[in-house]
Amino acid sequence: MPEGPRATPEDPRARSWVEVDGSALRRNLERVREAMGPRGQVIPMVKANAYGLGVDGVVAALEPAAPLAYGVASVNEGRHLRDLGVTRPVLLLAPTPPGSHGAAVEAGLTVSVSDLASLHLLDAAARRAGAVARFHVEVDTGLGRAGFTWSAVDAWGPEVAARHGERLRWVGCYTQLHSPDEPDPASVREQWARFQEALDAMDLPREDFVVHVANSAGALRLGAELPPVARPGIFLYGGRAGQDLPRPEAVVSVRSRIAFLRDAPPGSTLGYGATHTARSHERWAALAIGYGDGLPRALGNRGEALVAGRRVPIIGRVSMDVTVVNISDLDGVVLGDVGTLVGRDGEEEITVDEVAEHAGTIAYEIFTGLTSRLPRIWVEDGPS
Repeated sequence: MPEGPRATPEDPRARSWVEVDGSALRRNLERVREAMGPRGQVIPMVKANAYGLGVDGVVAALEPAAPLAYGVASVNEGRHLRDLGVTRPVLLLAPTPPGSHGAAVEAGLTVSVSDLASLHLLDAAARRAGAVARFHVEVDTGLGRAGFTWSAVDAWGPEVAARHGERLRWVGCYTQLHSPDEPDPASVREQWARFQEALDAMDLPREDFVVHVANSAGALRLGAELPPVARPGIFLYGGRAGQDLPRPEAVVSVRSRIAFLRDAPPGSTLGYGATHTARSHERWAALAIGYGDGLPRALGNRGEALVAGRRVPIIGRVSMDVTVVNISDLDGVVLGDVGTLVGRDGEEEITVDEVAEHAGTIAYEIFTGLTSRLPRIWVEDGPS
């Protein structure tokens, strides 16, 4: 077996790390943009530290692709983008709690308005700051967690329109889809029809106004039928947007070095709870990664890793700092060799969606669960 790469203690890859492929990230974004048609534009979602991958690096990788704006969930996330030097619009795609509107106005963020109370708070904050505040209106067409009710547009629409002026600038309107990942597109079309009904009933500004509906799944499924601005998230980062939808390019790899090797005789037990017992002579390799790094504990005795381009089972429970794999069928494995928990090694690949399935969760949770203990290593077109 070829000898794996070695690392010095100063190398961030000495223990465990996350590789993020900036080229694949941009290509996934372009696929979403193309799905939206010839006028397609994108608002990449970079909330939750860019789905856990590191917002500084993600924004640096995406800036050359000239996105229309960036989407975040909190004022602090938006302020961080401004600190990075982002001058594009930054859209808060979640309700802004009372007390945060002033900071949003100060940072020049575009606020989502989901009810008249938040519109009044934004107006007051803009008045105090002597500044112009920009906002998008969220219309609830079925997701239910926030937004003006689409069917009650006659009650709230006129007041929203009346507030549009020199101090408050109404620059966009959107809705959020609840089931675009399902193969049947009926719910997407129903929500789009409801949203259109609300749009038709409103006195919308006519210049520099953005309407957006599609997330990753909505864009890939019905992009040509929806407004040409999409808000991609999971697909950008290499997660499937739906089982029947196109696969994205892999963006993320999670790797760890073998820190300990053991020859285990029959009857040897492993891990907390001794949930694995060697049935014969086995060889175990301890990877320097665990749930303290974000590897799901649920992968114990269920998940797999790649070592020397071969799949090997995770045995015993995943602990905070160590995960053990059974390498009994491999020859030549030595300390310092690399195990891959997500990503490709040779001809084999473990996708983030496969890991999520083994852990009983979704790819979003796998990505956002990767902790700061794992350094992010940025690469272009594959492993460094």
